[in-house]
Amino acid sequence: MSTHAKRERLLLADLLESVGPEAPTLCEGWTARDLAAHVVVRERRADAAGGILIGALKPRLERVQAEFAAKPYEELIQLIRTGPPRMSPYGIKQLDEAANTVEFFVHTEDVRRAQEDWTPRQLDQVFENALWSRLEKGARLLGRRSPVGLVLRRADGQTAVAQRGTPVVTATGEPSELTLFAFGRQDVARVELEGDKDAIARLHEIKPFGM
Repeated sequence: MSTHAKRERLLLADLLESVGPEAPTLCEGWTARDLAAHVVVRERRADAAGGILIGALKPRLERVQAEFAAKPYEELIQLIRTGPPRMSPYGIKQLDEAANTVEFFVHTEDVRRAQEDWTPRQLDQVFENALWSRLEKGARLLGRRSPVGLVLRRADGQTAVAQRGTPVVTATGEPSELTLFAFGRQDVARVELEGDKDAIARLHEIKPFGM
């Protein structure tokens, strides 16, 4: 049975193929080619991928990522589409689902929403619930860089505290949109914000997570 991660992986690969290597993305300074190289390095080069989260390792990550970005674009897309090598931890279905569902969803939207003619995807409720489950668990990690208190709220009233403190801003929307918001894609996330105007403006200081 197909998993959410596998579906989003294939959607991302197809989208990257259709827009072409020089298409813009929401990731500052990255074209579609750069984003594709990032995805490949993340799951195929563990020796460099640590630089995504650890500043001291970032120079190595950038070198390796540049090497992959220089490869033929079609090769990068095929590497994404076929998935990680056999011995990779990401080859384990449960880990792939846990680690890649949100990763591929966010990066798919990074490409989609950077195009002028983008329209919202219609996501089924099962997938929205899966995204909410992951957002609840990771809210405090994602929200730690928020300069103000931040609460994420679904339309049905379920909430997750991303950052404690005052003043407090509440972001309301579908889990998919809240996920994009929490990952620093505030300008394109379709959420409603309630709270002090200055506090809401400060939320745009949150930098994209996971790049």
